[in-house]
Amino acid sequence: MKLINRLCSTLGALILFTNSTSALEPLKDYSHIRGVCHGPTRDQAQLEKELGYAKRLNLNSTRIWLSYQAYQRNPEEYLKNLKNYIRTSYDKFGITTMPILFNGNMMDPAILEPEFKKQGEAYVNAVINELKDEPGLLMWDIMNEPMCNDYISQATPEERPAREKKLWDFVRHYCKYVKTKDSKNATTVGVMYPIYLEHVADVVDVLSFHDYLETRDRVQRSYDIAKEISAKNGNKPLINSEMGCIARSNPYDMAIEICERNGAGFYLFNLIAGGYWGDIHGLVYSDGTVRDPSIVSALMGFYTNRDESKRVHYNPNKEGYATAALDNLREALKDKVSVFHAERGSSDNLLEMMEVCANLLEGAQMVSMDEMPSAKIMAWKAQPSSERDIRAIREYAYKLAKILEEKCQIL
Repeated sequence: MKLINRLCSTLGALILFTNSTSALEPLKDYSHIRGVCHGPTRDQAQLEKELGYAKRLNLNSTRIWLSYQAYQRNPEEYLKNLKNYIRTSYDKFGITTMPILFNGNMMDPAILEPEFKKQGEAYVNAVINELKDEPGLLMWDIMNEPMCNDYISQATPEERPAREKKLWDFVRHYCKYVKTKDSKNATTVGVMYPIYLEHVADVVDVLSFHDYLETRDRVQRSYDIAKEISAKNGNKPLINSEMGCIARSNPYDMAIEICERNGAGFYLFNLIAGGYWGDIHGLVYSDGTVRDPSIVSALMGFYTNRDESKRVHYNPNKEGYATAALDNLREALKDKVSVFHAERGSSDNLLEMMEVCANLLEGAQMVSMDEMPSAKIMAWKAQPSSERDIRAIREYAYKLAKILEEKCQIL
C-alpha cells in the first residue's frame, strides 16, 4: 500500500492493486520527487505550518538530518518525535520523508573506529525498527556528503588515501547493514559531487548527488556524469538531493529547470529561510512570506525568460503614471513657506507618494530587490508619525525619484 499511496498522491490517480505481501520498494524511477531539505521543529503548530508551506509549493518530500548524539541522549523521546514528524508529514500533507542517518559535515572521526561500531549499529537498528513500516518513509540516506569534513580536507597528501578508504568503508558497511535490517525500503548516499557515486553505486538502490555549480553547462555536466555512472550500474534511478544556493551562483530557478529537463527527482536546500544558512538558502520565511517569487514560479513550471530576443521590456510610463508619480512626489517634498513660517508637509502623504514610485519600480523590475523600497516604506508607515525619521524618509524619497526618473528617461 505504500507505493499505491505515494503514486496516488503524486499523480493524482486512483490505482488498484491486488493484495500482495511482496516488497514494492525500491522504485525504478524517482523523477516524481519534488522535495526540500528541512530542519524540523518540535513545536507541532509550527511544524504543521511549515509542512503546509511545502504542500502549497507542490513539494511532496522532505530530506531531514538525524543525529546519533541526540538519539543517545534520550532514545525514547527521539524516536517518538521522529515518528511524529514522518506521520504528520504523510498523513496530513501527503509528504514523504528521507531521513539521513549520518552526516559527513562536521563528522567526528571517532565514528570510523571499530569502537563505534556497536553503538552505531544499535542506533541505526533502533531507527530502522521504528520507521521501516511507516508509509511516509521514502528511502534511507545513509550519509550526507561523506567527503565534506575536516578529516578529509585537512589530511596531508600522504594521509588522504587511507582516510578516504576508511571513510568509504564506513559508508559501505552501513549501506549493507541497513539492507540486512530493512530489505524493502530503498537506500542512497547523498554525495557531494556525482563523481563520488562511484564509491557507492553498487551498494545503494538510488544514486543521489548534490549540485551547486555555477553555470548551466557545468550543472548539465553533473547530470551527464551521474547518468554515465548510472548506466554502468544497471541504470539505477537518479536524484539531485541538494541544489539551489544564492551564494554559489546556483539560482533555484536554473537548478530546477535543468533538473526537470534531465528527468531527475530533486530536493532543494532549504525550506525555511532562517538560521545559519538563511542568508544564502531558503524558499520561504517562517511566516510563509516568499523570499523570491522566481523560485515559486519555477516550482510551478514557469521559468524566468532569459532570451533577449523574446523578452518584452517594461515601460512603467506608458500611460504617464511615472511622470505623474514624480510630480506628486516633488509636491510632497516641498515645504510650504511664508515670510515668517515654514511648514513641512505630512509624512503620511510623502510615504504614500513614495509607495507609488516604489511599486512602479518593483513591478517593472527596475530596482534591486535586496533592499526593497516598498519594505522600507511599509516599515516607516507602521511607525507612529511622531517617531518617524523625517530626514531619512526625505532622503530616500529623493533617491527613489532619481531612480524612477532615470529608468523612465523622464526629463
